[in-house]
Amino acid sequence: MTRSTRMLLAPLLAWSAATLAADDPLAWAGQQIAAHPGQSGAYVLDRGDEALVARAWLADHARRSIEVQYFIWSTDNIGILAAEALLRAAGRGVKVRVIVDDLLVDAPDRALLALAAHPNVDIEVYNPVVSTGVSLSERVRNVVTDFRAVNQRMHDKTFIVDGRFAITGGRNMAVEYFDYNHAFNFRDRDVLLVGPVVGAMRDSFETFWRDPLTRPVEQIYGTSVAAGEAAAVYAELHAYARSPENFAPEVRAAIEQAPSAFARIAGAAVWGTIEFLSDTPGKNEGGFTGGGRTSAALGALLTSARNEVVIQSPYLVASPRALGLLRAARVRGVRVRICTNSLASTDNLNAFSGYRNQRAQLLALGIEVFESRPDAAVRTALMQRARPAPATAPIFSIHAKTLVVDGQVAYIGTFNFDPRSENLNTEVGVIIRDARLAGAVRAAIEVDMAAGNAWNAATDDPDQYAGWAKRAKVRLLQLLPLRPLL
Repeated sequence: MTRSTRMLLAPLLAWSAATLAADDPLAWAGQQIAAHPGQSGAYVLDRGDEALVARAWLADHARRSIEVQYFIWSTDNIGILAAEALLRAAGRGVKVRVIVDDLLVDAPDRALLALAAHPNVDIEVYNPVVSTGVSLSERVRNVVTDFRAVNQRMHDKTFIVDGRFAITGGRNMAVEYFDYNHAFNFRDRDVLLVGPVVGAMRDSFETFWRDPLTRPVEQIYGTSVAAGEAAAVYAELHAYARSPENFAPEVRAAIEQAPSAFARIAGAAVWGTIEFLSDTPGKNEGGFTGGGRTSAALGALLTSARNEVVIQSPYLVASPRALGLLRAARVRGVRVRICTNSLASTDNLNAFSGYRNQRAQLLALGIEVFESRPDAAVRTALMQRARPAPATAPIFSIHAKTLVVDGQVAYIGTFNFDPRSENLNTEVGVIIRDARLAGAVRAAIEVDMAAGNAWNAATDDPDQYAGWAKRAKVRLLQLLPLRPLL
């Protein structure tokens, strides 16, 4: 256990659960908000199992409403169990609303319609021009006639319960984001929030919900399912969740122990003014440049740096504007360190080709770049709950999107350090001005940048550790004019 981890756990262990109504999240929230008037609370979810348990426990204890917004919702183990948890909440009378982006929807049409047929469930799809209810000919026509609109996606990831609790950060709803995939896992980061900041998140959700770009699934498909067919889908989902081979006993046990975990979290949460960043639907409608609200806020945060900037991003492709901000920071004497993926660990060769084209330029500015190893030693600690242990260790890849300025301010959200996040996709996240939290997050990123977990891009020649096929593909991609889309 690292010193930074011990420092983070100390206040957790010292907290007395007896002072909290920990089995009632609404009572817990009310008590905490009353104790910190006008402030919001934040607790960083660095581990996948902890992030999963927090979502599951909150869903199981929701009383009034759940609003969910995701870029990816897979039909794998995690995605199915999450859908079943929302269905159970709806069965208790909780109003459930879900927004998913169209690009990577992989749920069967009838399953989506069956869930939406529940009287307490509504599902909408953002910008449905590529996948949902779109024929191949329509897809081709959309790409040809409005290439920019096809590429403008909703990258938001928010989970809001009863208007009191929320989670945002880098994780999509799929096994690889919660350290349970046996072949490939992402090192990611979320933050659990309570207090006034949740109201701002809910306002953003409502903006997307009402926007014409977001459409109900029944409207998209122009049909619905019969009550009997919907009931069959519900029964199948519930049976899947009850099966021990689908819902691991140790995960169930962790969820049952969540009340005491929430009591400990109260002792480690930081309280203060937390700013929620969000873009508007259809972001930057003018083209492939121009930015958005999130881009502007993060640019201002970079400009405010006086001593140090630490960035963690899966993709590192600096636009001319971003490169100018980094150059200006270095001129001011600001130390800039960036943790990103290596060619061996990345899941996105297109994005890596953009980074490879400017890596030498970034290093020449004096920026310190550390590229994650696919066999990073830290993955063992992060995947403790993955059972059974895979015979072959999975590839480990960075997916966290985090910025820490001067050890005092931290951004945690969905924004990748690339032109797509800057100009095309809608993004969300929170800026937390607290030295304790910012210091703990910086320490976690420093662990990811340490020898054994990452290679130094300036001295280690990380590309040599990737297979020849990956190296050949990325060289070809480097020749293509892809930067605005990366």
